[in-house]
Amino acid sequence: MDSDYERLGRPSVSLDDIRRFRQLGSKAPGHPEYHWVSGVETTTGPLGQGVATSVGMAIAQKWLASRYNKPGYEIFDYNIYAVCGDGCMMEGVASEAASLAGHLGLDNLCWVWDNNHITIEGDTRLAFTEDVASRFLAYDWNVLRVGDANDCDRIEHALTVFRKTKGRPTFIVLDSHIGYGAPHKQDTPEAHGEPLGEEETRLAKRSYGWPEDAKFLVPEGIYDHFKAGIGRRGGERREQWTRLFEAYRQQFSELALEIEAMQRRELPAGWDRNLPTFPADPKGLAGRDASGKVLNVLAQNIPWFLGGSADLGPSNKTTLTFEGAGQLQGTSPGGKNMHFGIREHAMGAIVNGMSLSKLRPFGATFFIFSDYARPAIRLSALMELPTLLVFTHDAMGDGEDGPTHQPIEQLASLRAIPGLVTLRPGDANEAVEAYRYVVQLRHKPAVLALSRQPLPTLDRSRYAPASGVARGAYVLADAPGGNPELILIASGSELSLAVEAHEQLVAEGIRSRAVSMPSWDLFEHQPQEYRDAVLPPKVTARVAVEQASTFGWERYIGAAGRVVGMHTFGASAPLKALQEKFGFEPDAVVTVAKELLKSATAPACR
Repeated sequence: MDSDYERLGRPSVSLDDIRRFRQLGSKAPGHPEYHWVSGVETTTGPLGQGVATSVGMAIAQKWLASRYNKPGYEIFDYNIYAVCGDGCMMEGVASEAASLAGHLGLDNLCWVWDNNHITIEGDTRLAFTEDVASRFLAYDWNVLRVGDANDCDRIEHALTVFRKTKGRPTFIVLDSHIGYGAPHKQDTPEAHGEPLGEEETRLAKRSYGWPEDAKFLVPEGIYDHFKAGIGRRGGERREQWTRLFEAYRQQFSELALEIEAMQRRELPAGWDRNLPTFPADPKGLAGRDASGKVLNVLAQNIPWFLGGSADLGPSNKTTLTFEGAGQLQGTSPGGKNMHFGIREHAMGAIVNGMSLSKLRPFGATFFIFSDYARPAIRLSALMELPTLLVFTHDAMGDGEDGPTHQPIEQLASLRAIPGLVTLRPGDANEAVEAYRYVVQLRHKPAVLALSRQPLPTLDRSRYAPASGVARGAYVLADAPGGNPELILIASGSELSLAVEAHEQLVAEGIRSRAVSMPSWDLFEHQPQEYRDAVLPPKVTARVAVEQASTFGWERYIGAAGRVVGMHTFGASAPLKALQEKFGFEPDAVVTVAKELLKSATAPACR
């Protein structure tokens, strides 16, 4: 963290920051930003995502309490509160998350709906007339109503009811007025989307009995009041918890070490023991099957590693099958197998909330449905959270399901997100190494794109070790003498295809190099010397092979290179027919490579 992130005894947001609201470097940005301002527990802004994230936080608290709390030691005993607006109630992600929260009976979760009936275009009745309270009753939430946002006693009563309610989350409908006290702009969209203006601000202050011409006024005694109230209480309760934890450490030393490691985003000793190594096999193993084996090892070695799928566990192979894994349900909050239901967007947000609580969660679905989860993935990158999304059925291996289920542009889309590690391993051992790398990340999210169909497991006594995955790209097989005239670059299911083409070319006397490139992001972070060693600048004859959009490959193949990739959507047919139709066969790659070499060596016209 930045040394200025937490400055004990000083306000995390200064009055000067507030004066410079939305200005560069201010701790008062346009929307709350996690790890930029101490006390901001998640980045919000995209409507619905904040409250959906809170569901992940509530699930995490339940899980932490289940594992670590002991009689007399309530180490994790907090509740989760979220304030939501009319827009949050309209966004689908909030509905997805609320549905799951109700199913799980998260009685540690309270949403307060600021029901002011105004959005940017005007009154919510323009587009939103449903009975929201009844909807939440149908989700099995406890629904309360406070008719006046200024009635502190009724608000406190509602919160007390929440704290006493068991087996259900609580939804408080809080009726309010946007722009309260502004005589001409109260209850108007102008109060939502633009400053009040000097005169209206003055009149609003008058209605409050506040000095009309004062700006950024903090009356004498306010700081002392807060220090004596929440400051004192917070300090006392922190000290009480610290003493409790020290006593806990004496009785439950191993669990205390787990908590401390988890809070620092460290891994326990031996976290990677028993990770599989797969023998060479021309028939091979599907990326999803290799992934499933790795997940089951990691979840046993790392106590706080858990997750699940958006109703596709049997297809994603993400189900944790070892003894004691258990199902995470309302009656068993300490289980490791989560069931997100068909709610990909909420899954992404919930995974973020769990990660913010310092668990190491993963979510999973088909790669094509990453589109539904993408907004939450983007926020995980923005917050620098070490989340993990496991996407299977990464290309046309879905075959007969057709173009609706065959990812094309998804890979390029995720590669474009700053700070996101996107990995597409090419065989079972690359899948292992991909996990080995991403589990060690502390401030970056990662997505894995894995095959549905079996991929040949390469003979690593003949080809370079799969540990090269950690560098994003590596020389898998080289020309005799290591002086290539042509480079084949591939990822995922096309890696074995590129290797076959490479072997054919070498057999014909063409000095070919095969490069595995599972991650553009990791490769870009390597020293220039290493990148030039893998892709020598003097070798301009380059062919990239990938069953996805060709967008972006020019970075690595240059103006003279070629891409065997997708320029259209796929089709519904068996995989072999699709590979033939779209040119993903060794002979087709060899033909492209030879054409490229021929054009590169052809004499210039005079």
